[in-house]
Amino acid sequence: MDRILIIEDDALIQEELATLLSNQGYTAASVTDFRDVTRQVREISPDLILLDISLPGQDGYQLCTAIRSFSTVPILFLTGRDTAMDELQALTLGGDDYVSKPYNIPVLLARIGLLLRRRTPAGAQPCPMEHRGIRLDTLAGTLSKGGRDIDLTRTELKIMYLLFRHPGEIVPRADIIEYLWDNEIHTDDNTLSVNVMRLREKLRALGEEDFIQTRRGMGYQI
Repeated sequence: MDRILIIEDDALIQEELATLLSNQGYTAASVTDFRDVTRQVREISPDLILLDISLPGQDGYQLCTAIRSFSTVPILFLTGRDTAMDELQALTLGGDDYVSKPYNIPVLLARIGLLLRRRTPAGAQPCPMEHRGIRLDTLAGTLSKGGRDIDLTRTELKIMYLLFRHPGEIVPRADIIEYLWDNEIHTDDNTLSVNVMRLREKLRALGEEDFIQTRRGMGYQI
C-alpha cells in the first residue's frame, strides 16, 4: 500500500485529504508538528508527498529544497497559490507536479496515480546506461561522472531514461510528454522545459555543458 505524507497546516484540509486518500486505498500520514518536518519525512519514508507552500516555520519551497537534499520522493505541491511564478518556482526547486486549491478531486487523484506510477520508468534497464561519459543509474535514480553522483527526481529520471534509449536521435517533445504523462491529463508544456532546465543545471555540476541539446521545433537530443 503506497504511503502518502500530507504536509498541510489547515486541519480541515488535512483531514479531508487523509480521508480521501484512505478511501482510495492509500496509507495516509499527516505532519502535525512543523518544527522538524524533514525528520518526519525520513522516519515515514513516504512514496509521495503532498506539500503546501504556506506553512509555519519553513515554507513549502524551503522544505522541498531540504527534502531534495536526501530524497527523490515524488512531491506534489497542493496550494492556494495559483500564479505562474509560484508554479515555476515549485517545479524549479524539485517539485514533480503542482495543483492549486480548490482542487478537483478526480484530477488530484489522477495526478497522484501518475506520480506513483512514474517512480520507476516502465521497462527500465536494471543496469546503468552510459553515453559520452555520463552514466545513468535507473535503479539508484542518479547521473554520475568521474565518481560524482547527482540525484534525479522521478520526472528527471524518466526524461533521461528516454533520451538514453535514443542516443544521437532527436526525441520529439510530444513523445517525451506522452511518455511522462501518458496523455491522461493535460500538462502545460512549460513543465517539460523546467525539468530539462533543471537537468542541464545538474549536468553542468558534473562538468557537462551541452549534454542535452535543443533541436528547435523538433525536440531534444543527447
